[in-house]
Amino acid sequence: MGILYDARKLKALEFLTQLCEYAGKDDVFAQELWTEFLSDGDLYEEFVYYADNHTFCDEMKISGYSMSDLYVWQVDRYNIVRELGKNPTACNKETLVLNAFREMANMKRDPEEYVKRIESGKGNDRL
Repeated sequence: MGILYDARKLKALEFLTQLCEYAGKDDVFAQELWTEFLSDGDLYEEFVYYADNHTFCDEMKISGYSMSDLYVWQVDRYNIVRELGKNPTACNKETLVLNAFREMANMKRDPEEYVKRIESGKGNDRL
């Protein structure tokens, strides 16, 4: 009898590592996000879908908000920074995607706080 080897998680971790490196995120950020993925199957599946398709499947929703909604919120936050004359690496597409995954993980823990931030615009100055 042979050993079955499932490399999906290793491939997902490799993709996350590459994405974080490209986006200028440090190893601590990558490890924290990976821990979130391992502890939340829905978030992990959303990430795997993103890795395969470079878009969100939007199956997971919290208080009516999907990954695409959180991505758009990140874009709005980026536009405010850009209007101030800054254009850091923190504002590239992959950074915004990673931030959206982090925000979704946070939103799962405290939906009321994050819905309030999204709907009130609070947090726009906190990139």
